[in-house]
Amino acid sequence: MGILFEFANNGEISLNEIVEELNAYQKIIDDIEIKLTLGRSEDFQNAIMSIHPGAGGTESQDWAQMLFRMYKKWIEKEDYTLEIIDFQPGEEAGIKDVTFEIKGDYAFGLAKAEAGVHRMVRLSPFDTNNRRHTSFASVFVYPSVDDDINITLNQSDIRIDTYRASGAGGQHVNKTDSAVRITHVPTGIVSQCQNERSQHKNKNQAMKILKARLYQLELDKEKERNKELENQKMDIGWGSQIRSYVFHPYQMVKDHRTKKENGNTQSVMDGNLTPFIRAFLLSTINKKETK
Repeated sequence: MGILFEFANNGEISLNEIVEELNAYQKIIDDIEIKLTLGRSEDFQNAIMSIHPGAGGTESQDWAQMLFRMYKKWIEKEDYTLEIIDFQPGEEAGIKDVTFEIKGDYAFGLAKAEAGVHRMVRLSPFDTNNRRHTSFASVFVYPSVDDDINITLNQSDIRIDTYRASGAGGQHVNKTDSAVRITHVPTGIVSQCQNERSQHKNKNQAMKILKARLYQLELDKEKERNKELENQKMDIGWGSQIRSYVFHPYQMVKDHRTKKENGNTQSVMDGNLTPFIRAFLLSTINKKETK
């Protein structure tokens, strides 16, 4: 620090350059601090994220699309990569469902902070009377299962159905039953994929989603048994919003778990999520320490 100011006094560097250096160091420290909170084996893995619109038709589907864009921007900022697994567009606008994989170190450890219900308030562009609407979308996050994790599936426990894909893909989607839906009968968990052009690839992706969700199910059971972490059922339940995004009558994004706020809604929608994720992860550590 002193050396930098000495260089500035000698005219070798400017104060703006010092500020840039300090901001870069601060980001490194913040990243290290966050990752020190991520000590569970699944935290290091890739993440599978699904976004589902709530009731409200086109308005909620458009909100789901906005969230998807927000996460794509965040993924770019984190230098992660995104792979779409399943995408079902809305009839008029937005999306009915989207599932994608986030690839990169600590992807699940960071993305798990986003699991829950996200609420938006705005003047709806789909309302001819320009009235204010409230929309909800639910975000689910699972650790992506790699080859080192053994998830045993009995063939008698799964049912595989094929059907014609309904999304983008040209004329091909209307000619063959390439989409695949897999049901795990004992738990009722359903996974599906229609994004790939071949039935074989869709089956592999759907199986990957199913294994990820079964793995998450086992992790939740472990958390209940050991009581090491709070039960995340309320975090991902439909009735409990974790964050509100208000576009009208004022501008504010507020996380209800940590009380973290940002008055620049556009910045958040452009992927500036790290402050919210950081606040949540640090709050989980503080809760454990106070128990």
